[in-house]
Amino acid sequence: ADPAMVQRLERGAAHAANIIARDVGVDVTGVAGGGAAGGFAAGMYAFFGAKLSTGVDAVLDAVGFDEWAKTADLILTGEGQLDGQSLAGKVPVGVARRTDKPVIAIVGSVGEGARASYDHGITAVFGITPKPQALEAALADTADNLTATAENIMRTWLAAGGGGR
Repeated sequence: ADPAMVQRLERGAAHAANIIARDVGVDVTGVAGGGAAGGFAAGMYAFFGAKLSTGVDAVLDAVGFDEWAKTADLILTGEGQLDGQSLAGKVPVGVARRTDKPVIAIVGSVGEGARASYDHGITAVFGITPKPQALEAALADTADNLTATAENIMRTWLAAGGGGR
């Protein structure tokens, strides 16, 4: 969304919050995570009494991540773009916060503020796009770029003695 659209969306969200407070008697403006998915989480909280948790924690719990991580030597995770917003619940940072194992994020692009993820358990970040290119070309090359990046990470890991080698 461009800046004008962001302002319009913010006004709409504030208007919806006012209606919910007036008609349902629930203040959703201070609900942690309430703005997720365009306010869907706040609606679930207000109308159905839903308990909110971060999406990444719910998914990691559902798949038994903590048990799997205990036996891992290295954890690879991914994201379309790792940036400063990644600290607010995106998968790579959520994964890194749940383990003491090395965590490498393989991402479509590395955005502003990505370095802060190192303070939250990410060991290294690798962007998969090897050269400047238009979005359409990058999307078309995603499978090949992801494969090449993962291969290079594993070659480096194994050469450094990773995996007990």
